[in-house]
Amino acid sequence: MDLTGLRGGARILKLYYDPSGLSMKMNTKNYTDLLDELDDEDQLDSYLQFDAQRPRKACPVSRKLAKEESDFIHAQDDSTLTFKFTYKAARFEEWWLLESLGDFYEHQWISDVLRRLKGGKEASVYLCRSGPAVESPLVTAKVYRPRSLRNLKNDGQYRTGRADLDESGNVIVDDGALHAMKKRTAYGEELRHQSWIAYEFQTLEMLHAAGADVPKPYAMEKNAILMDYIGDFGSAAPTLNTVSLDTDVAQPLFERVIQNIDLLLSNKRIHGDLSAYNILYWEGDIVLIDFPQVVPPDGNPIAWTIFLRDVARVCQYFASQGLKRDARKLATELWISHGHKITKEVDPRNLDPEKKEDRRLWEIQRASK
Repeated sequence: MDLTGLRGGARILKLYYDPSGLSMKMNTKNYTDLLDELDDEDQLDSYLQFDAQRPRKACPVSRKLAKEESDFIHAQDDSTLTFKFTYKAARFEEWWLLESLGDFYEHQWISDVLRRLKGGKEASVYLCRSGPAVESPLVTAKVYRPRSLRNLKNDGQYRTGRADLDESGNVIVDDGALHAMKKRTAYGEELRHQSWIAYEFQTLEMLHAAGADVPKPYAMEKNAILMDYIGDFGSAAPTLNTVSLDTDVAQPLFERVIQNIDLLLSNKRIHGDLSAYNILYWEGDIVLIDFPQVVPPDGNPIAWTIFLRDVARVCQYFASQGLKRDARKLATELWISHGHKITKEVDPRNLDPEKKEDRRLWEIQRASK
């Protein structure tokens, strides 16, 4: 059955019934195409501007369609029989949450999804009530959007120099898998998507064990990471960029951020996207978040450039709070103290456009700015 006609003529979905008529299936391409059009309703509304288009005509079979869509959603995951959450998700967001968080529920990591805390191009963050397997009453689920809906045009600059990880966090050594990723096949792209998520979870585990100010990670599934919630039931911790600090408060917080950057280097990690937007502030303390793009200080030709950018962004925020520091000097001292050498950008005049590795280096340098 081909269903069309909702919201400005956007293609909705195609349901496939088995001969018994008792189940419905949809392949990966169909549902990612579908989510691309409907999952992010705010973005879709803005793009289509359907409220300003011609008046919507009443659909004489709308109730029937609504029931079929509901039946379709609940046929996709066995956990729907028992996993009923408080958060009132849109139809296809509900399906994606069941797909991504169902295993957390089955393993008693969570018992409910309460509300969405933040939506983004790469992932959305949800407040969940924990299950018996977790001591904290509330936890955070970071749910990544389907791979085909994420915009990671410049992720190559971060992946350079780091091995790809499987869903268990182990380095991928299978020749077939490595070939698929190199050729960017559909299977290879799924593996790259999983590696991106695995790096965040592995880094959180490593840093939390080392005493860094990061959320405690609990579990990882193919599309989601479960971790500590920072905030209270009424509100989540704000990001540092929204907070104004007195100078006497800014000083110790700045020092604490630098200690965390130093701790990252000790564990052979550069955050890669550090700024006041990726630091939470709660009850006088800071918590660093968002680690999928971490970069190894060795092996990436622009590691120093990325590290300097992280330190500069942190210094820029604290300068706005009345605490001025020399970002380059500070970054240099930290970098050298860990035995790393400072590399300069390569002048494009010294690169050979006929050499693939030279073109790649120039693309990476340009993307990091």
